[in-house]
Amino acid sequence: MSLVCLSDFEVYAKEHLPKTTWDYYAAGADECCTRDDNLMAYKRIRLRPRMLRDVSVTDTRATIQGMEISFPIGIAPTAFHCMAWHDGEMSTARAAEAMNTCYIASTYSTCSVEEISAAAPNGFRWFQLYVYRNRKLSEQLVHRVEANGYKAIVLTVDVPYTGKRRNDIRNNFKLPPHLKVKNFDGIFEDHTEAEVYGVPANSLDPSICWKDIYWLQSLTRLPIIIKGILTKEDAELAVEHGVQGIIVSNHGGRQLDGGPATIDALSEIVDTVQGRIEVYLDGGIRTGSDVLKALALGAKCVFIGRPVVWGLVYKVAEISLRSTGTLFSSPSFRMIPEMKLSTTSEFGAASLEDQYI
Repeated sequence: MSLVCLSDFEVYAKEHLPKTTWDYYAAGADECCTRDDNLMAYKRIRLRPRMLRDVSVTDTRATIQGMEISFPIGIAPTAFHCMAWHDGEMSTARAAEAMNTCYIASTYSTCSVEEISAAAPNGFRWFQLYVYRNRKLSEQLVHRVEANGYKAIVLTVDVPYTGKRRNDIRNNFKLPPHLKVKNFDGIFEDHTEAEVYGVPANSLDPSICWKDIYWLQSLTRLPIIIKGILTKEDAELAVEHGVQGIIVSNHGGRQLDGGPATIDALSEIVDTVQGRIEVYLDGGIRTGSDVLKALALGAKCVFIGRPVVWGLVYKVAEISLRSTGTLFSSPSFRMIPEMKLSTTSEFGAASLEDQYI
Protein backbone atom coordinates (compact mmCIF):
# COMPACT_ATOMS: atom_id res chain seq x y z
CA MET A 1 0.00 0.00 0.00
CA SER A 2 1.30 3.46 -0.90
CA LEU A 3 2.11 5.85 1.92
CA VAL A 4 0.64 9.15 0.84
CA CYS A 5 0.75 11.45 3.89
CA LEU A 6 2.81 11.87 7.04
CA SER A 7 0.18 10.10 9.13
CA ASP A 8 0.74 6.98 7.01
CA PHE A 9 4.43 7.09 7.86
CA GLU A 10 3.57 7.50 11.53
CA VAL A 11 1.50 4.30 11.43
CA TYR A 12 4.29 2.53 9.55
CA ALA A 13 6.91 3.59 12.10
CA LYS A 14 4.78 2.47 15.03
CA GLU A 15 4.36 -0.96 13.42
CA HIS A 16 8.08 -1.43 12.74
CA LEU A 17 9.86 0.10 15.73
CA PRO A 18 10.37 -1.71 19.04
CA LYS A 19 7.73 -0.52 21.50
CA THR A 20 10.26 1.14 23.82
CA THR A 21 11.75 3.09 20.93
CA TRP A 22 8.34 4.12 19.60
CA ASP A 23 7.26 5.22 23.07
CA TYR A 24 10.38 7.41 23.35
CA TYR A 25 9.80 9.19 20.04
CA ALA A 26 6.05 9.57 20.62
CA ALA A 27 6.31 10.60 24.27
CA GLY A 28 4.62 13.64 25.72
CA ALA A 29 4.78 14.91 29.26
CA ASP A 30 2.33 13.56 31.84
CA GLU A 31 -1.10 13.10 30.19
CA CYS A 32 0.17 14.28 26.76
CA CYS A 33 -2.51 16.98 26.54
CA THR A 34 -0.14 19.59 25.12
CA ARG A 35 1.43 17.11 22.71
CA ASP A 36 -2.00 16.25 21.32
CA ASP A 37 -3.22 19.85 21.30
CA ASN A 38 -0.27 20.84 19.11
CA LEU A 39 -1.98 18.85 16.35
CA MET A 40 -5.61 19.60 17.16
CA ALA A 41 -5.07 23.36 17.33
CA TYR A 42 -4.46 23.50 13.58
CA LYS A 43 -7.84 21.90 12.93
CA ARG A 44 -9.54 24.80 14.72
CA ILE A 45 -8.10 27.33 12.26
CA ARG A 46 -9.92 27.99 8.99
CA LEU A 47 -8.47 29.33 5.75
CA ARG A 48 -10.01 32.09 3.60
CA PRO A 49 -8.90 31.17 0.08
CA ARG A 50 -8.73 33.70 -2.76
CA MET A 51 -9.67 32.81 -6.34
CA LEU A 52 -8.57 33.78 -9.87
CA ARG A 53 -5.08 34.68 -8.69
CA ASP A 54 -2.93 33.01 -11.42
CA VAL A 55 -0.95 30.33 -9.60
CA SER A 56 0.49 28.81 -12.77
CA VAL A 57 3.98 29.79 -11.55
CA THR A 58 4.69 29.39 -7.85
CA ASP A 59 7.65 30.14 -5.61
CA THR A 60 8.09 28.64 -2.14
CA ARG A 61 11.59 29.94 -1.43
CA ALA A 62 12.24 31.62 1.90
CA THR A 63 15.15 33.33 3.65
CA ILE A 64 16.08 32.71 7.29
CA GLN A 65 19.00 34.44 8.97
CA GLY A 66 20.12 35.66 5.58
CA MET A 67 20.23 32.21 3.96
CA GLU A 68 17.85 31.20 1.17
CA ILE A 69 16.12 27.83 1.51
CA SER A 70 13.91 26.05 -1.00
CA PHE A 71 10.79 26.17 1.17
CA PRO A 72 9.96 27.44 4.68
CA ILE A 73 10.12 24.03 6.35
CA GLY A 74 13.21 22.93 8.28
CA ILE A 75 14.16 19.97 10.42
CA ALA A 76 13.72 20.50 14.15
CA PRO A 77 16.25 19.12 16.63
CA THR A 78 15.31 15.60 17.68
CA ALA A 79 17.51 13.10 19.49
CA PHE A 80 18.79 9.60 18.81
CA HIS A 81 18.17 9.17 15.06
CA CYS A 82 20.35 6.05 15.05
CA MET A 83 17.58 4.23 16.90
CA ALA A 84 15.52 4.59 13.72
CA TRP A 85 18.22 4.11 11.10
CA HIS A 86 21.85 3.05 11.51
CA ASP A 87 23.22 6.14 9.73
CA GLY A 88 21.02 8.36 11.89
CA GLU A 89 21.68 12.08 11.84
CA MET A 90 24.14 11.76 8.97
CA SER A 91 21.29 10.66 6.70
CA THR A 92 19.13 13.47 8.04
CA ALA A 93 21.88 15.99 7.25
CA ARG A 94 22.24 14.63 3.71
CA ALA A 95 18.50 14.91 3.28
CA ALA A 96 18.44 18.55 4.32
CA GLU A 97 21.38 19.31 2.04
CA ALA A 98 19.69 17.62 -0.92
CA MET A 99 16.53 19.67 -0.43
CA ASN A 100 18.34 22.91 0.44
CA THR A 101 16.72 23.47 3.80
CA CYS A 102 17.87 24.00 7.37
CA TYR A 103 18.67 21.13 9.74
CA ILE A 104 18.96 21.89 13.46
CA ALA A 105 21.20 19.16 14.86
CA SER A 106 20.47 18.10 18.44
CA THR A 107 22.99 18.05 21.26
CA TYR A 108 21.59 14.56 21.91
CA SER A 109 22.53 13.23 18.49
CA THR A 110 23.86 9.72 18.06
CA CYS A 111 26.32 11.13 15.52
CA SER A 112 28.82 13.84 16.47
CA VAL A 113 28.75 17.40 15.15
CA GLU A 114 31.84 16.54 13.14
CA GLU A 115 30.26 13.43 11.59
CA ILE A 116 27.13 15.36 10.67
CA SER A 117 29.16 18.13 9.07
CA ALA A 118 31.32 15.67 7.10
CA ALA A 119 28.23 13.80 5.85
CA ALA A 120 26.75 16.96 4.30
CA PRO A 121 29.59 19.48 3.92
CA ASN A 122 27.50 21.95 1.92
CA GLY A 123 24.41 21.70 4.09
CA PHE A 124 22.79 24.56 5.98
CA ARG A 125 22.92 23.59 9.66
CA TRP A 126 22.16 25.14 13.01
CA PHE A 127 23.02 23.51 16.35
CA GLN A 128 20.66 23.06 19.29
CA LEU A 129 22.39 23.67 22.62
CA TYR A 130 21.59 22.93 26.25
CA VAL A 131 23.38 24.63 29.14
CA TYR A 132 25.01 22.17 31.54
CA ARG A 133 26.06 22.54 35.15
CA ASN A 134 29.58 22.04 33.83
CA ARG A 135 29.56 25.10 31.60
CA LYS A 136 32.75 23.96 29.88
CA LEU A 137 30.74 21.22 28.15
CA SER A 138 28.43 23.78 26.57
CA GLU A 139 31.33 26.09 25.78
CA GLN A 140 33.27 23.33 24.02
CA LEU A 141 30.22 22.40 21.94
CA VAL A 142 29.82 26.00 20.81
CA HIS A 143 33.43 26.12 19.64
CA ARG A 144 33.14 22.75 17.89
CA VAL A 145 30.04 23.68 15.92
CA GLU A 146 31.51 27.05 14.98
CA ALA A 147 34.61 25.30 13.66
CA ASN A 148 32.48 22.85 11.66
CA GLY A 149 30.42 25.32 9.71
CA TYR A 150 27.17 25.48 11.66
CA LYS A 151 25.46 28.80 11.06
CA ALA A 152 23.55 29.48 14.30
CA ILE A 153 23.17 28.37 17.91
CA VAL A 154 19.65 27.35 18.94
CA LEU A 155 19.47 27.61 22.72
CA THR A 156 16.76 25.43 24.24
CA VAL A 157 15.34 27.23 27.28
CA ASP A 158 12.39 25.06 28.32
CA VAL A 159 14.30 22.18 29.96
CA PRO A 160 15.59 23.22 33.39
CA TYR A 161 14.60 19.64 34.26
CA THR A 162 13.52 16.82 31.99
CA GLY A 163 9.76 16.44 31.60
CA LYS A 164 7.92 13.50 33.14
CA ARG A 165 7.37 11.17 30.19
CA ARG A 166 5.41 8.36 31.72
CA ASN A 167 6.05 5.63 29.16
CA ASP A 168 9.80 6.23 29.31
CA ILE A 169 9.59 5.78 33.08
CA ARG A 170 7.48 2.62 32.74
CA ASN A 171 9.88 1.24 30.13
CA ASN A 172 12.98 2.28 32.07
CA PHE A 173 14.17 3.78 28.80
CA LYS A 174 17.90 3.68 28.07
CA LEU A 175 19.85 4.10 24.89
CA PRO A 176 20.68 0.73 23.29
CA PRO A 177 24.17 -0.32 24.40
CA HIS A 178 25.69 0.14 20.93
CA LEU A 179 24.64 3.81 20.84
CA LYS A 180 25.73 6.88 22.77
CA VAL A 181 25.36 10.64 22.78
CA LYS A 182 28.29 11.08 20.44
CA ASN A 183 28.90 14.74 21.23
CA PHE A 184 29.96 13.63 24.72
CA ASP A 185 31.93 10.58 23.63
CA GLY A 186 34.46 9.74 26.34
CA ILE A 187 33.43 12.59 28.65
CA PHE A 188 31.16 10.71 31.06
CA GLU A 189 32.89 7.31 31.03
CA ASP A 190 33.84 7.42 34.71
CA HIS A 191 30.60 8.77 36.09
CA THR A 192 28.71 6.77 38.72
CA GLU A 193 25.31 8.51 38.61
CA ALA A 194 22.28 7.02 36.92
CA GLU A 195 21.86 8.00 33.29
CA VAL A 196 18.94 9.96 31.88
CA TYR A 197 18.74 9.92 28.09
CA GLY A 198 22.38 8.99 27.67
CA VAL A 199 24.00 11.44 30.09
CA PRO A 200 24.34 11.50 33.89
CA ALA A 201 21.23 12.58 35.76
CA ASN A 202 21.16 16.23 36.83
CA SER A 203 23.63 17.31 34.15
CA LEU A 204 21.43 20.17 32.92
CA ASP A 205 21.79 23.50 34.70
CA PRO A 206 18.43 24.55 36.22
CA SER A 207 19.84 27.96 37.16
CA ILE A 208 19.90 29.14 33.55
CA CYS A 209 18.39 32.64 33.23
CA TRP A 210 18.35 35.63 30.92
CA LYS A 211 21.81 36.85 31.87
CA ASP A 212 23.19 33.63 30.40
CA ILE A 213 22.31 34.97 26.96
CA TYR A 214 25.14 37.46 27.45
CA TRP A 215 27.45 34.62 28.49
CA LEU A 216 26.61 32.72 25.32
CA GLN A 217 27.08 35.85 23.19
CA SER A 218 30.56 36.18 24.68
CA LEU A 219 31.46 32.75 23.32
CA THR A 220 30.42 33.12 19.70
CA ARG A 221 29.61 35.49 16.88
CA LEU A 222 27.01 33.09 15.50
CA PRO A 223 23.38 34.17 15.58
CA ILE A 224 21.56 32.98 18.69
CA ILE A 225 18.03 31.63 18.36
CA ILE A 226 16.01 30.93 21.51
CA LYS A 227 13.82 27.83 21.34
CA GLY A 228 10.98 27.39 23.81
CA ILE A 229 9.30 30.82 23.96
CA LEU A 230 5.49 30.78 24.46
CA THR A 231 4.55 34.21 25.83
CA LYS A 232 4.75 37.83 24.72
CA GLU A 233 6.63 38.74 27.90
CA ASP A 234 9.46 36.33 27.14
CA ALA A 235 9.44 37.36 23.50
CA GLU A 236 10.07 40.96 24.52
CA LEU A 237 12.88 39.88 26.85
CA ALA A 238 14.43 37.88 24.01
CA VAL A 239 14.50 40.99 21.83
CA GLU A 240 15.91 43.09 24.65
CA HIS A 241 18.73 40.59 25.17
CA GLY A 242 19.82 40.81 21.56
CA VAL A 243 19.02 37.37 20.17
CA GLN A 244 18.45 36.98 16.45
CA GLY A 245 15.40 34.73 16.48
CA ILE A 246 12.75 32.87 18.45
CA ILE A 247 11.36 29.40 17.91
CA VAL A 248 7.87 29.25 19.36
CA SER A 249 8.03 25.76 20.84
CA ASN A 250 6.75 23.63 23.70
CA HIS A 251 9.28 20.86 23.05
CA GLY A 252 6.72 18.79 21.17
CA GLY A 253 4.61 18.63 24.34
CA ARG A 254 7.41 16.71 26.08
CA GLN A 255 8.08 19.19 28.90
CA LEU A 256 5.20 21.09 30.54
CA ASP A 257 1.80 19.49 30.06
CA GLY A 258 -1.02 22.03 30.07
CA GLY A 259 0.78 24.79 28.19
CA PRO A 260 -0.55 26.27 24.96
CA ALA A 261 -0.27 24.68 21.55
CA THR A 262 2.47 26.48 19.68
CA ILE A 263 0.20 27.71 16.90
CA ASP A 264 -2.06 29.27 19.57
CA ALA A 265 0.92 31.08 21.11
CA LEU A 266 2.29 32.35 17.81
CA SER A 267 0.20 35.47 17.19
CA GLU A 268 0.95 37.25 20.46
CA ILE A 269 4.67 36.65 19.98
CA VAL A 270 4.63 37.93 16.39
CA ASP A 271 2.64 40.99 17.50
CA THR A 272 5.13 41.69 20.27
CA VAL A 273 8.26 41.23 18.18
CA GLN A 274 6.97 43.46 15.36
CA GLY A 275 9.59 42.24 12.91
CA ARG A 276 12.58 43.14 15.08
CA ILE A 277 13.79 39.53 15.00
CA GLU A 278 12.67 36.46 13.08
CA VAL A 279 10.01 34.18 14.56
CA TYR A 280 9.80 30.46 13.75
CA LEU A 281 7.57 27.67 15.05
CA ASP A 282 7.63 23.94 15.66
CA GLY A 283 5.11 21.46 17.02
CA GLY A 284 2.21 19.68 15.35
CA ILE A 285 3.02 20.38 11.69
CA ARG A 286 1.68 17.46 9.64
CA THR A 287 0.23 18.90 6.42
CA GLY A 288 0.83 21.64 3.91
CA SER A 289 -2.17 23.53 5.25
CA ASP A 290 -0.58 23.46 8.72
CA VAL A 291 2.50 25.12 7.25
CA LEU A 292 0.37 27.70 5.47
CA LYS A 293 -1.55 28.55 8.65
CA ALA A 294 1.67 29.09 10.61
CA LEU A 295 3.14 31.31 7.91
CA ALA A 296 -0.07 33.31 7.55
CA LEU A 297 -0.01 33.96 11.31
CA GLY A 298 3.51 35.35 11.08
CA ALA A 299 6.05 32.51 11.32
CA LYS A 300 9.04 32.99 9.04
CA CYS A 301 9.63 29.24 8.84
CA VAL A 302 8.37 26.08 10.54
CA PHE A 303 10.37 23.10 11.77
CA ILE A 304 9.23 19.49 11.98
CA GLY A 305 10.60 16.79 14.26
CA ARG A 306 8.88 13.43 14.65
CA PRO A 307 7.96 13.00 10.93
CA VAL A 308 11.66 13.01 10.03
CA VAL A 309 12.21 10.05 12.33
CA TRP A 310 9.29 8.22 10.71
CA GLY A 311 10.98 8.72 7.35
CA LEU A 312 14.17 7.18 8.69
CA VAL A 313 12.22 4.17 9.94
CA TYR A 314 10.64 3.67 6.53
CA LYS A 315 14.06 3.70 4.89
CA VAL A 316 15.33 1.03 7.28
CA ALA A 317 12.53 -1.35 6.43
CA GLU A 318 12.68 -0.57 2.72
CA ILE A 319 16.34 -1.34 2.10
CA SER A 320 17.35 -3.17 5.27
CA LEU A 321 20.92 -2.31 6.29
CA ARG A 322 22.23 -1.01 2.97
CA SER A 323 23.73 2.46 3.22
CA THR A 324 21.55 5.26 1.93
CA GLY A 325 22.77 8.40 0.27
CA THR A 326 19.78 10.48 1.30
CA LEU A 327 16.63 10.17 3.33
CA PHE A 328 14.76 11.80 0.49
CA SER A 329 14.89 8.67 -1.63
CA SER A 330 12.09 7.82 0.82
CA PRO A 331 9.00 9.92 0.05
CA SER A 332 8.30 10.73 3.69
CA PHE A 333 10.12 14.04 3.90
CA ARG A 334 10.08 14.84 0.19
CA MET A 335 6.29 15.08 0.21
CA ILE A 336 6.29 18.00 2.67
CA PRO A 337 7.37 20.75 0.24
CA GLU A 338 5.06 19.20 -2.36
CA MET A 339 2.11 19.49 0.02
CA LYS A 340 3.05 23.08 0.83
CA LEU A 341 3.17 23.96 -2.87
CA SER A 342 -0.23 22.35 -3.51
CA THR A 343 -1.88 24.02 -0.52
CA THR A 344 -0.43 27.44 -1.36
CA SER A 345 -1.77 27.20 -4.91
CA GLU A 346 -5.23 26.11 -3.77
CA PHE A 347 -5.21 29.02 -1.32
CA GLY A 348 -4.65 31.42 -4.20
CA ALA A 349 -1.05 32.41 -3.43
CA ALA A 350 1.69 32.19 -6.04
CA SER A 351 4.40 33.07 -3.53
CA LEU A 352 4.81 33.20 0.25
CA GLU A 353 4.20 36.96 0.24
CA ASP A 354 0.87 36.55 -1.56
CA GLN A 355 -0.72 34.61 1.28
CA TYR A 356 -0.97 37.76 3.39
CA ILE A 357 -2.92 39.72 0.76
